[in-house]
Amino acid sequence: MVIKVFLATSSGSTAIKKKQQDVVGFLEANKIDYAQLDIAGSEENRMWMRENVPGDKKPTNGIPLPPQIFNDENYCGDYETFFNAKEENQVFAFLGLAPPPGSKTDELNGEEEEEVKDEEEAPLTEEEEDDAIEAEDEAEEDS
Repeated sequence: MVIKVFLATSSGSTAIKKKQQDVVGFLEANKIDYAQLDIAGSEENRMWMRENVPGDKKPTNGIPLPPQIFNDENYCGDYETFFNAKEENQVFAFLGLAPPPGSKTDELNGEEEEEVKDEEEAPLTEEEEDDAIEAEDEAEEDS
């Protein structure tokens, strides 16, 4: 099984470059085998990616932006789903891989899982909500 990350090496978007670096950096840091496939330099890669992103996962314009992540032929997701999986320590499940022995995901047991879930379900304070909105606005301005 090879993780395929579809990237645009010549993207002019700072936001896309940062997302691509985040995905690749995580894979390298965790010694996960992957292949980078450039959609900017290869029409074949671009077409394969576009054809294999499921219809319900495509944006309204129908053209998915990089990075897009696959495990061989199986679609894993885009950056947003990768980021959410990373936040929840579920990246190995997201990628369709078994977690390495001794990893945080592997160590969680019933009691610790409940604590994590309780923390995740806690509502944001008004200040945290404002900070999140402000960060989203800044990200949109960068793109």
